[in-house]
Amino acid sequence: MDLNIAVLIDGDNIPSAYVKEMMEEIAKYGNPTIKRIYGDWTNPRLGKWKHVLLENAITPIQQYGYTQGKNATDSAMIIDAMDILYSGKVNGFCIVSSDSDFTRLATRLREAGMQVFGIGEKKTPNPFIVACDKFIYIEILKDQSLDDSSDTSKSDSKAKSSIDKITQKEIRWISHTIDDVADDDGWAFFGGCGQSFAKETAQFRFP
Repeated sequence: MDLNIAVLIDGDNIPSAYVKEMMEEIAKYGNPTIKRIYGDWTNPRLGKWKHVLLENAITPIQQYGYTQGKNATDSAMIIDAMDILYSGKVNGFCIVSSDSDFTRLATRLREAGMQVFGIGEKKTPNPFIVACDKFIYIEILKDQSLDDSSDTSKSDSKAKSSIDKITQKEIRWISHTIDDVADDDGWAFFGGCGQSFAKETAQFRFP
């Protein structure tokens, strides 16, 4: 069964630098049909998130901090999660936060038959980690991304080094071929050179 996942991100609790790796990882487990991020977007601290939201089709949900010292973002995420649960539109959730306040939510969603993924930093308290079916550390995702980039760079370098270098023998052959097809003014048409190259290559004769 294809897994349709609701991705709920605690913008107050997760660095924006991880969003690319995070979304790629979620896509390995299913289709993220709902993607929302919660926070007080009037707060300059969340400014770094704004430029990545459109790129990843994540919907920002405005949540004002009504009371000093109270986390209104957590409450908004929990209420939305329950609304989405009863809508029947998804069969999985991904809660992106390092906050143990979502432990009870993860447990409740699993009780309802949902598959629950958690993504957060290594500082995430253990109760939230074990409440999820699978928990992924974002620092590991970043490290894997850097390793993949390094492997790709090494692979490209190796491919380039494996290309045969042209020798003086081939250079003389090309030069002689151009001389053979050149007109009285010294001009050689590309088509004529190509035909001559093909004939010589078929016989594999170098001067």
